[in-house]
Amino acid sequence: MPILPREQPEPARPHQVRRMAESFGTDAHRYDQARPRYPEDLVARVVAGSPGPDVLDVGCGTGIAARQFQAAGCTVLGVEPDTRMADVARDRGLRVEVATFEKWEPAGRVFDTVIAAQSWHWVDPAAGAAKAARLLRPNGRLAIFGHVFEPPAEVAEPFAAAYRRVAPDSPLSSQPARRPLEVYRAGYAKIADTLRATGRFDEPEQWRFDWERSYTREEWLDLLPTTGGLTRLRPDQLADVLGAVGRAVDALGGRFTMRYTTLATTAVRTGTP
Repeated sequence: MPILPREQPEPARPHQVRRMAESFGTDAHRYDQARPRYPEDLVARVVAGSPGPDVLDVGCGTGIAARQFQAAGCTVLGVEPDTRMADVARDRGLRVEVATFEKWEPAGRVFDTVIAAQSWHWVDPAAGAAKAARLLRPNGRLAIFGHVFEPPAEVAEPFAAAYRRVAPDSPLSSQPARRPLEVYRAGYAKIADTLRATGRFDEPEQWRFDWERSYTREEWLDLLPTTGGLTRLRPDQLADVLGAVGRAVDALGGRFTMRYTTLATTAVRTGTP
């Protein structure tokens, strides 16, 4: 789900914006190294609430979440549309099949758990929910989750100003520097509505995990180019944005603390075949 800079263009529906959806493989190795992992409590809760170890990871990217589920004792298959991301995931020991989730052919396979980590907004919501229900064994669990990270205003506002300057025509330029958590929670509530509409899931649950991470200037500038608003900038535009953000972090003493919230919508497939 949402991540700074906004990976959900508005008002366009994200699953229709394929060029941005498949832009994260521009530097797949940087993506794998810089992107944050998911709370271990979330992984443990999903695993404990699933009937078995077989996991399908939708839009697995470089396998960040998948490796955490493997470490928790699961057998994971990834589906990923970007061959560059899939290659990195395979190098990290993950089985990956290259396709969009909507077009992927399961060939009769079913799973105990279907997860989507920071990727469900690139899937057609109604088609994705119905397909996940078909792929789950009775009482299997669907877990859709992602990070909300809004840097402090001292970092977010210089970023937004620089981005508007270098990419004034981007749909992302019109968005505010920071948005309240409730905006993101509303997005997860809409996911729950699509799951209810299938008639194939028990009542969805909303989970929340709050945590913090400290970033140095170098660490934050390493992460930023992996985010949706920056993956398609020209090198000179990217350098301009990173320069403005770097100066902002320097003014804070060279580091800052990010307060993360990881949100999840999760539901159990009904026990009927």
